[in-house]
Amino acid sequence: MPHPSYRPIVVPARGDGMRLDRFLAGFFVDRSRSWLARGIRDGKVTDPSARPLKGSHRVREGDELHLFLDEIAPSDAPPPLPPVLHADDRYIAIDKPAGMLAHPAGSTFVWALVTLAKRQWPDERIDLAHRLDRDTSGVIFLTRDLDANRFLKAALQEGRCRKDYLALCRGHAPFETKSLTGPIGYRGEEIRIQMAVRDDGLPARTDVTVLGQRQRLTRVRCRLHTGRTHQIRVHLAHEGLPILGDRLYGVPPQVFLDTLDHGVTDATVEATGAPRHALHAWRTSVPHPDGGEVTVTSPKPDDMRRWWADDGG
Repeated sequence: MPHPSYRPIVVPARGDGMRLDRFLAGFFVDRSRSWLARGIRDGKVTDPSARPLKGSHRVREGDELHLFLDEIAPSDAPPPLPPVLHADDRYIAIDKPAGMLAHPAGSTFVWALVTLAKRQWPDERIDLAHRLDRDTSGVIFLTRDLDANRFLKAALQEGRCRKDYLALCRGHAPFETKSLTGPIGYRGEEIRIQMAVRDDGLPARTDVTVLGQRQRLTRVRCRLHTGRTHQIRVHLAHEGLPILGDRLYGVPPQVFLDTLDHGVTDATVEATGAPRHALHAWRTSVPHPDGGEVTVTSPKPDDMRRWWADDGG
């Protein structure tokens, strides 16, 4: 399969009806409007049929744009697509490895799972139905047509899916099972993306079952009943059980800020206990648009097995 030189962008609802040049300026805020306009004039923004688009073109929600702009588009060969756990005419479930983005973020291109999937199935409409944090491994669902995507997103939003995660936590849990129901909202401090349990937050529920305890660690299974940002990480840290390796919750803010500047270092691992947070999307069950249910399970990753064993196995 030839190496693609474009970056696909799907227009979200907020972009519906906007001029192409204004939409891209809002999407890539760290790029100048003149630089983007020049790329558009040079024919470096096309539709899926390779037709160059003008700056005055009105984009619509769900439109796919192909960007050939330097740095925004890929310049290196792609890694292999991660293992496919399930595939049918409407759904694809993939075993996302830790360290891979579910979707490209920022203006500088990096290979992400959805981009690799679009490359694998270039003649289909491949879209994410939900996302996992970069460090989180495990089951993630993509759809092969827009109707399936709308159906699955609605099912997730309405709580008609079951999502079970495995995690290793620092500390010992004083319970066997517990339903964590603290409302979640933005912390509102120096780290913009950080969430917290707060009275004015959105309702959230995570059911936690303890699977085992060792010298320093507790192994848990978490079932999500809502889908708030960083929900499991926030709830467990608030309970005094921060996830092993988490750089954002259960540690001083400087740990996260230093990682932004210097990447994961020995000091990061010393502060958090691991080079990435030990959270794994283990099993997901979703309704199928053609009837019935699909259940997909991802094997526990080797690093989490090793960290658990090293703590007294």
